[in-house]
Amino acid sequence: MEKNWSGFYKKNRAERLDIINEKILDESSFELLEKNKVLDFETANNMVENVVGTFSLPFSVVPNFVVNNIAYCVPFVTEEPSVVAACSNAGKIISSCGGFKTVIHDRKMIGQVALYDVENFSLAKDTIMTNSEAIIKIANEAYPSIVKRGGGARELEVKVLNEDDVTFVVVYLIVDTLEAMGANMLNTMLEAIKPFLEQLTGGNSLMAILSNYATRSIVSSKCEIPFDKLSKEDGKEIAKKMELAAKFAKMDVYRAATHNKGIFNGIDSVVIASGNDWRAVEAACQSYAAKNFRYEGLSTWTCDYEKEVLIGELSLPMPIASVGGSIGINPSVKVARSLMKNPDAKTLAGIIVSVGLAQNFSAVRALVSTGIQKGHMKLHAKSLAILAGATNEQLEEVVEKLQKEKHMNLETAKKILTQFK
Repeated sequence: MEKNWSGFYKKNRAERLDIINEKILDESSFELLEKNKVLDFETANNMVENVVGTFSLPFSVVPNFVVNNIAYCVPFVTEEPSVVAACSNAGKIISSCGGFKTVIHDRKMIGQVALYDVENFSLAKDTIMTNSEAIIKIANEAYPSIVKRGGGARELEVKVLNEDDVTFVVVYLIVDTLEAMGANMLNTMLEAIKPFLEQLTGGNSLMAILSNYATRSIVSSKCEIPFDKLSKEDGKEIAKKMELAAKFAKMDVYRAATHNKGIFNGIDSVVIASGNDWRAVEAACQSYAAKNFRYEGLSTWTCDYEKEVLIGELSLPMPIASVGGSIGINPSVKVARSLMKNPDAKTLAGIIVSVGLAQNFSAVRALVSTGIQKGHMKLHAKSLAILAGATNEQLEEVVEKLQKEKHMNLETAKKILTQFK
């Protein structure tokens, strides 16, 4: 569905809402957005304990973001000024080159039961695997509703871990959670199989809990960008530097941390907007960054000099849900999901990983060309002007003058503002 999003960031709220109303949202979702319907106190009070109010953040959109040949209007919840602009710019460039292509490698979650005081570890492992069908049956009987919908426990794995004279037999239960993230589901199943595992091994259970290291929920996103889309003059050189920058992030932990933070500027923004657990996503992905026993940059950029294209790739565990949690409770989440055409869990995971790759593209491209500060400083000047008390009518002129000053800070912004008063 073609849409003219040109100059969307320059439009006022009413104009932006008109485009969204015409192109995307159903009547009920648009009403929530138009009235800025947010989480009310009573609903919030029933979600968590000790509630004293609700907390707001800017709700933005990145329009015309193409994933698997479908254009999405992606919701962002973030307070960082440069994030939405960077992703919008990346999305525009990459969409003109065919957009992002994603692969969902699997869609399952992992839980574990840790056993200790086991006398014969090798025998315990063999006994558990011999009884794997019975264990899976017990797990599925503990949560029959997911089995009725076509999901449920699928596999078992067992490991013996030994360090400093402490040994554990660890049982990993792999479950197809369908559209749910599955924490409660996994934990219920694990508690159900725990007594049988103790009986089989003669050991004691230390704990039974979902793992947030979701290596059975890996999603990959890929894009290809012609060199001349990076720059008409020196696109090939920028592509080469981006390839080197990705390698640098694999080699140096200090760079890797910042490289990955940039990826999650986008990912966290969409995860929060979609009502999902951004802490679980961070735990999964940050663990994945250390899968090679050192912390590394998560994305790769490589040059194909024959085709004259830069190829970007990002693979991440993405334990995302389309049901459960605050997804059905928070009115802002309803709007966010409607903006993306109410995607299922796999589709949403693909969009989110693609957003991470887009965010990384903008950051790395800026770093190896104009530098990261050029885009940041205008937005920083805007924040300073607002803090100094500039009105909407004064804002643009204050920002323009502030950027010309030798020292851009709050004191300077206040001095500029006194000229208007």
